Amino acid sequence: MNNLNAVPTDQTLAALRYQTAARDLEHIVRSIAARYIVKQVPLTWRLLHAIEAEALADLGFASRHDALMLGLFQRPSDLPYPETDDSVDFGSSNALPAVFAFAVSAYELAAREAALRAAQQPSEQMPLKRTRAWGG
Repeated sequence: MNNLNAVPTDQTLAALRYQTAARDLEHIVRSIAARYIVKQVPLTWRLLHAIEAEALADLGFASRHDALMLGLFQRPSDLPYPETDDSVDFGSSNALPAVFAFAVSAYELAAREAALRAAQQPSEQMPLKRTRAWGG
């Protein structure tokens, strides 16, 4: 795939199209999640579903990628998740729908950055320890 002299195959081109769409969707999800992270809204199942719906309905995303590619990012209907205000907890599962994985990753990165900032503060000004934004 890194050989520039090779003629790209349909499989190679499809993989590149998928990677481009995935990066695009990740950027969209991170932007949506950032709005909630800034407001310190915890990641609940209901919010996760809302982020997913907004990201997949993004008109820019839909216009940049064909219907077949968009379908690859849709969560299968036989893969139900709770739609409650409980904190998101996937346990040790690493098989997540793309949008869910991108949103959880954004929240985890924000939590790590907040912990790093808190650790760099003088001890007398350290805020109370917060649990992870998604409830873990």
